[in-house]
Amino acid sequence: MTGLNVLEEAAELARSGQAFALATVVWRQGPSSGKQGSRAIITADGHLRGWIGGACAEPVVIREAKQVIADGNARLLLLGTPDQFGAAVPEGMTVVPISCQSEGALEVYIEPVFPVPRLVIVGSSPMAGTLAKLARALDWSTDLVSGPDFTTGHADGRSMVVVATQGHGDEEVMERAVAAHPAYLGLVASRRRGEAVLGYLADRGVPKDQLDRVHVPAGLDLGNTTHEEIAVAVLAELVQLRASGALAPRPAPAAGKRLELAFAEAADPVCGMTVTADASARPFTRNGVTYYFCCAGCRRTFEENPDAYVKAVLT
Repeated sequence: MTGLNVLEEAAELARSGQAFALATVVWRQGPSSGKQGSRAIITADGHLRGWIGGACAEPVVIREAKQVIADGNARLLLLGTPDQFGAAVPEGMTVVPISCQSEGALEVYIEPVFPVPRLVIVGSSPMAGTLAKLARALDWSTDLVSGPDFTTGHADGRSMVVVATQGHGDEEVMERAVAAHPAYLGLVASRRRGEAVLGYLADRGVPKDQLDRVHVPAGLDLGNTTHEEIAVAVLAELVQLRASGALAPRPAPAAGKRLELAFAEAADPVCGMTVTADASARPFTRNGVTYYFCCAGCRRTFEENPDAYVKAVLT
């Protein structure tokens, strides 16, 4: 997958609500298999789609991309041997030494791509309509659903749900909304009305930790306001919580919990390059310890004089 195909795949991932990183080769020094403009997508679990370079660059880019996704900060990498660049490295650039037999070098820009916020507004009130218009003006993915039509399938752990049914089936809608485990759940109601709804849910057996996550009244406290201003207050609270990082996706309940695969890493004892510790990295076991290598040449060098490299690793 190359060129525009990578960008098309990136757009599809963003629409599906997945976070990922986009890596772009912005400079190369031959002989490197990566070319200027080469792109790749790296998912949060470390899968790479596309092309940014060969076996030397790929594991390093995957490792750095996973960190970019985790902290949300883009970074510019310079990949090569330390003596290639000396003191000529611009400020803010991260130098990652790699011992590649081709002696090439790459400059790779890695940027995080996060899905647009997804807001589900339940209700048919003027406030609900105004909130939907405001959220769409921010390019948020926004669904406006009537109370009777709302089901748990309308939301998931990445969604923000605002219930504005204004007394029309509040309890039933909230029970379905809580079961969806959204990242945010707010009820547009007075504090007294909210306490009554939460009390009903508690009597229905909804766990306290789930009820404690409900924002009621939803939105920033602006006092007595119009329905347009209530919509602004709700949107302002959502923006504030997102900016603070408080709206991380909610985990699914234990019964539906997905298995997340972790990819172990190891350092090639010969060249020091980071590799994935699996069968693709040419494992070699000696004295009960398994070593992994970036290429057949490094493994052959290790096999010829393992003691030299084992001592280097230990020291």
